[in-house]
Amino acid sequence: MAEKKYLYTERAHYMCPNMHFGIVAEIGAEFDANRIIESIGVLKSAHPLMRSLIAEEQGSARIYYEEQSQLEIPVTIKKANDDWQTDYEAVSSAGWNVQKEALLKVFAYPSESGTRVLFITHHLLCDGRGLLQLMQEFADLYVNDVKPHPVDEKLMESFDDLSSGSDLGLISKVLIKYANKKWRKEGHKVSYEDYLKFEREHDSKQDIKREIRNIDEEELDTLLDLCRESGVSLNDYLVAKMMIDESTDKVVIASDIRNKIKNYKEGALGNYATAFGVVVKKKRSEIMELAKAVDHEVRSIMSKPDREMLVLSCYFNMDPELLDAIAISTLGGFESKAGRFVGSKMFGYEKRDGHCITNLGRVESSVISEAVFIPPASPANRKAWGVLTINKKMRICSIHSV
Repeated sequence: MAEKKYLYTERAHYMCPNMHFGIVAEIGAEFDANRIIESIGVLKSAHPLMRSLIAEEQGSARIYYEEQSQLEIPVTIKKANDDWQTDYEAVSSAGWNVQKEALLKVFAYPSESGTRVLFITHHLLCDGRGLLQLMQEFADLYVNDVKPHPVDEKLMESFDDLSSGSDLGLISKVLIKYANKKWRKEGHKVSYEDYLKFEREHDSKQDIKREIRNIDEEELDTLLDLCRESGVSLNDYLVAKMMIDESTDKVVIASDIRNKIKNYKEGALGNYATAFGVVVKKKRSEIMELAKAVDHEVRSIMSKPDREMLVLSCYFNMDPELLDAIAISTLGGFESKAGRFVGSKMFGYEKRDGHCITNLGRVESSVISEAVFIPPASPANRKAWGVLTINKKMRICSIHSV
């Protein structure tokens, strides 16, 4: 019997709507439906989480990944003129029962370059960089028959897995202690069935607009030259641009922590990212001047584990069943003052005015010609950008919650 892999920080994604995201990629190989299906089967055999569902331990609040010997990853073969965005919307509006449905859904389309593939994953399977890795593994296998190396996931299990110095500050400790005490005093919990009903109702009311901006090699080279001259990263520039475009002084960015935590195994799926808010209060009209201020703030946060790991540290210190209640208490009809307090005061679900960027970086690939990263439409955000650059073709997918 496979060892149970319990959810700890991942539990924040268990009962929160819109915790899915995707990558659609153009792959330079002749379209072969059978080979696509076979390749997904090979990927599943290499990654335990791909062949797992989520289960609840009887008589306790513990939740874990449970491997399924017969679990199939759904692969839908489409026609060349079918719109992948329509398929993405259909998945988004249907809800996602992680106790019964695989954590990855695949759509495949013939295209001018050969094959277009859409991977849609639940956040319980991996983070954005994990999904990019999975797409690259698929493309290498599909085009060149390069099989991925099997790897057993080692998830974050306790606060001790974080970087040294990640302890919560006094104010955060007080707030979480207050919320935990209030939750325990309420003496109730959210069932997954109640959550699924809430999720369906919530998703049916969502109006999410998606736009894709293409930045090709010439424009990208100009941007990179400007960033080098100013001593900032392309990500600093993007954060500054979002601040100016959206008239906001705070943007949340995702940060890869694979090289900072103690239990990551190379090639493993799971969540190995944190997020933190970049705040620049002083108004700056020139974008590179603002990007320099962003760079200074990002460096400051990443040099202090208690700031970079704040979100994950909060998850470890919060009652797990309180995490389950946050979204439904703030956005649905479940009555919990503790859940609503955390959802409104700490997670931003009530105002839903957040802005977020997840940049998966730049990749050179002989098998993927270009790709778009579709970020999660988190209940906390008004707008999110998903950024991915393949072979000097940058694609920015903007999600706007109306």
